[in-house]
Amino acid sequence: MELLFLGTGTSTGVPQIGCKCKVCKSIDLKDNRLRASVLILEGDTKILIDSGPDLRQQLLNYNIKTLSGILLTHAHYDHIGGLDDVRPLGEIQLYAEKNVLTIIKRNMPYCFVDKRYPGVPTIHLNEIIEQQFIVKDLVIQPIRIQHAALPILGFRFGRLAYLTDVKKIEENSLELLKNLDVLVINALRANKHISHLSVEEALNLAKVIGAKQTYFTHISHDMGLHELVEKELPETIHLSYDGLKLTLN
Repeated sequence: MELLFLGTGTSTGVPQIGCKCKVCKSIDLKDNRLRASVLILEGDTKILIDSGPDLRQQLLNYNIKTLSGILLTHAHYDHIGGLDDVRPLGEIQLYAEKNVLTIIKRNMPYCFVDKRYPGVPTIHLNEIIEQQFIVKDLVIQPIRIQHAALPILGFRFGRLAYLTDVKKIEENSLELLKNLDVLVINALRANKHISHLSVEEALNLAKVIGAKQTYFTHISHDMGLHELVEKELPETIHLSYDGLKLTLN
């Protein structure tokens, strides 16, 4: 199994429009972050997690021409805003909770009417709950997490888990995160935030979960320069960056 980071930035991306901080002006490509999204690859199965407003560029950057399915963690714009850009990919199977599917239908009504305009995306909506489901041969376990007061989903694939926009994880969900080789979890910045983990909070949660390797994502320009922050992290904790590919046995 492989995981490809298509984007590792927070809702504004990095560089942030109008900002002249050292991170936004950095020439290190690891400091340039599109909105958070990953691609899970297992054989010929390709699963996209989240479809933010940078999706078109991400599909072009990594020559992605087909998808076996799209998983949505929640319905905030930086996670669903690029969904219309799947139209060249043919029929798409989309998996999300009922409340998220309701928002997709409200935002893109032209995709779900009886007489559709030629060329609009062909999206098949699949409701999921907190139970395992299968896309092709890939078993997926939804994980309930809290984004401030909003319940959202993360996902586990074997010994890999992807959790973004976390602020809190209840004990019953922590039970589903045991024995991981790789944990991907958000860490926005050093200072605390109302709905995202700070670096300290993410480090503490990573210690509780105990994955062999942990990668931080959904990163703000306030995090600091990638090269410097990476050196300050524990040996098994890393900052992800756009284009990073992980291979799991």
